[in-house]
Amino acid sequence: MRKVLYTLSAASALLFSSCGSDTNTEGGLTPGKGGIYYGDVFKMNEVEDFRNLYPLNITEVASHRIANQVYEGLLKLNQADLKVIPALAEKWEKNDDATVWTFYLRKGVVFHDDSCFSGGKGREVTAEDFKWCFTQLCTYSPNNSQFDLTFKDRVKGASEYYNSTQNKGSLTGVEGLKVVDPYTLQITLNFPFAGFENILTMPGCWVYPKEAWEKYGEEMRVKCVGTGAFSVSKVKEGDYVILEKNQNYWQSDEYGNKLPYLDGIKFTFVKEKKQELLDFRQGKLDLVYRLPTEMIDEILADFNEAKEGNRAFQLQIEPAMSTFYYGFLNPSDIFKNKNVRLAFNYAIDREKIVNYTLKGEGIPGIYGMVPPTQAFESKGYDFKKIQGFRFDKELAQKYLADAGYPNGKGFPVITLQINSGGGDRNVLTAEAIRSMLKENLNIDVKIDPMPFSQHLDKLETGKSLFWRTSWIADYPDPETFLTLLYGGHVPKNLNDRSATNSVRYQNPVYDSVFMAAMKEPDETKRFELYMKADQIAISDAAFMPIFYDENYRMLQNNVKNFPANAMEYRDLSRVYFVPKEEPKKK
Repeated sequence: MRKVLYTLSAASALLFSSCGSDTNTEGGLTPGKGGIYYGDVFKMNEVEDFRNLYPLNITEVASHRIANQVYEGLLKLNQADLKVIPALAEKWEKNDDATVWTFYLRKGVVFHDDSCFSGGKGREVTAEDFKWCFTQLCTYSPNNSQFDLTFKDRVKGASEYYNSTQNKGSLTGVEGLKVVDPYTLQITLNFPFAGFENILTMPGCWVYPKEAWEKYGEEMRVKCVGTGAFSVSKVKEGDYVILEKNQNYWQSDEYGNKLPYLDGIKFTFVKEKKQELLDFRQGKLDLVYRLPTEMIDEILADFNEAKEGNRAFQLQIEPAMSTFYYGFLNPSDIFKNKNVRLAFNYAIDREKIVNYTLKGEGIPGIYGMVPPTQAFESKGYDFKKIQGFRFDKELAQKYLADAGYPNGKGFPVITLQINSGGGDRNVLTAEAIRSMLKENLNIDVKIDPMPFSQHLDKLETGKSLFWRTSWIADYPDPETFLTLLYGGHVPKNLNDRSATNSVRYQNPVYDSVFMAAMKEPDETKRFELYMKADQIAISDAAFMPIFYDENYRMLQNNVKNFPANAMEYRDLSRVYFVPKEEPKKK
């Protein structure tokens, strides 16, 4: 499906006839070179509370969308096309077999001013800061959820150092990290890995000062000191987070304008999508991400009737690198039986869920873990070759009988755990699946909604049997999805946290194919191996894919330079407002 950028006429949509206000122009906007404007605060809402803003413990999108404005790493993603671009490294190079990477840092970049520094003034960032942060990344801690996704098994000596810190060993550092001079860092890998650039854009690879960690420790979940375009001004958990412009930010645009253009960003945490939509209509928000499920038909019908001119807001629709799925605790007494997992997968009608429950917002999850996006397909990932699950009631009943539960007899009542936020689609999807499992397998399911933080804690620590989750790509590569099923991420003890492979799926054949793909320098061959791994996991019914997302966004009409992308990756350093125009008379 192609990317679409829509605008909706105010006259055609009664629901949004009063959309917008003059709040974005209070105090005026200051023009800069090249047609941009400085000023005002961008307002957006998250329907889930953020969990943790400490770079090593970011595991969900609300935290990432806030912290991505505050922290930076060596490299980052381009918001428009998701290509890797320079950040604090102005350039980098790799040797012929992509095992030794050398990064050359920008000079003069400083951390945010903070009381953790002498005199409260932020100091310059050097290669030693990155080495220290990367060593922290490779250090065992209950608050380190990023190691598995980043340096584990990839960077030379990283896994050895991690195990040493976990077992109170004697290693004093990570062998593959070397400071060449104050502005040059060298990283050595265990094997050729062309995708290492993607890894370095992740939160675990952002830089922060040792002084902040020594002063705040675990309080860095809200006490943030980075180098980004914005710094944290105020946090009232469950209510709002306010970021303010970093006056000492290092970057300027192509016209010489210093970034960022905005004065600040305000995140709120209203849980109800209808209230969020009302706030947008009243001009209290500049962005709405995802439409209320029950109102999609109405909003899109209004769009189809719209005419050019007198546009009230922008509507962006983007096929997403995101998979919405249900997790099974694979080692549990119930779900260690593959036939049970197969029965559950064949018993649900994914096309019906997308077409009727979700009002067409999404793509049925009939393939594997990797979402069917054009970006992957263009590089050789032929998702149509993945033999996934389509609704088959008779086959579902056969597998359940083979598991020892004919017509559901003797099968225990099972609890489906969901997070209570996320708009109305979590509940609507859960209710539809509960109904299908009852009708097609005679299995009773209780739905247990809970706050997102509690939900994540339970599923990551092996306290949930069956749950809702989703994964949005950390970077534009199939590996970011398939690493969720790599057995090397599963701890020995069931109650130990498993933030990455939360379903705790372990299959040595899968693992060998996945690792072979990581080490394969040829992209075509690498994608073929990833497809093979995807098929192994889906044939094992290791999880329950439901649908692949599509991102729907509404922006106020005076918001500029905020392109949509398949990851919903947000970088507000170049976003700006223009003065609002009076609605045109008909």
